[in-house]
Amino acid sequence: MPYKHNQNRRHKIEKARYKVTNWPEYNKALRQRGDITIWFTEEALAAWRPAKTGARGRPQEYSDLAIETALFIRQVFHLPLRQTEGFMNSLTRLMKSTISIPDYSSISKRSISLPRHVLSQPMERVAS
Repeated sequence: MPYKHNQNRRHKIEKARYKVTNWPEYNKALRQRGDITIWFTEEALAAWRPAKTGARGRPQEYSDLAIETALFIRQVFHLPLRQTEGFMNSLTRLMKSTISIPDYSSISKRSISLPRHVLSQPMERVAS
């Protein structure tokens, strides 16, 4: 039944209409909605390279933290792997940092070896 019973006799409450009275503040708030601030903490920069394991073979170039960071950024912004690499490169340029960013193939290969719970954590951890 698409219509309510006695609809034509009901009291109609109109939707409240709001009028903006502080345009400069409203305009500033609208501009700030698009503002994004991302940075790497000093602890993250210090842990970017993996610790030496002493095992035979070529050591890993990036720590699990670096790969997880790339995967979180990829998940938050819905980026393909190549764009994730480019985005992280632009972040390090803006920060004037000298850390090297994992390339897209390293991110892809290392994401397989990470525990599944790392990739499926809630987004509040990233967005906080």
